Amino acid sequence: MPRIHGRPVSALFPEAGTVSVMLFGEAPGPRGADQSGLPFWGDGAGITVYRALVATGRAEVPAAAWEDWDGSRFKALGLAPRLQGTALSNAYPACPTKDGEHFHAPSNKDLLAPGNLARLRAELDRAARGLSTPLRVIAFGKRAEWILRRLSDAPPFELHALPHPSAQGLLQGAPDRGKGLKLADLREAWQATLEGLLRG
Repeated sequence: MPRIHGRPVSALFPEAGTVSVMLFGEAPGPRGADQSGLPFWGDGAGITVYRALVATGRAEVPAAAWEDWDGSRFKALGLAPRLQGTALSNAYPACPTKDGEHFHAPSNKDLLAPGNLARLRAELDRAARGLSTPLRVIAFGKRAEWILRRLSDAPPFELHALPHPSAQGLLQGAPDRGKGLKLADLREAWQATLEGLLRG
């Protein structure tokens, strides 16, 4: 596994136009966003997110990206998605690690740090700018949902929560912890649910 950089990954916004939906993961993944510098870009769980974004016309993804979904490769080749009407971010901006090698979920202390709360509010404020109806926010995983429900002084938003799209998150979120179910089927169902929320 590539060594974790742990650098903050900025939210990704469209080049132009308003945003109607904002997606929040839990934190940049070690193989994906931590390497590529873009939310979900190269994360194993992120491929399902981008498939849903492409299917709903909310993102364009270079064809070469699908050949080998890897954040460091994307960075080296200069591959990046283009968003439409959608912004992407994380509940915590950097890949959490204690040793530079292993990922761990962001703690309550990480998420509640004043700087992190200010960042989340600023991103939501930017995304909601120019909207006449509340911004639709989709949280992936319990950590992202937990902190978004605790934000004060943020613009009004409509929160939807989905299990984290990692294998562990999908199995934990499935009935009977996914016993007897195929991971591919869980991913397909999760993607279909996300596509429905993106179409709104």
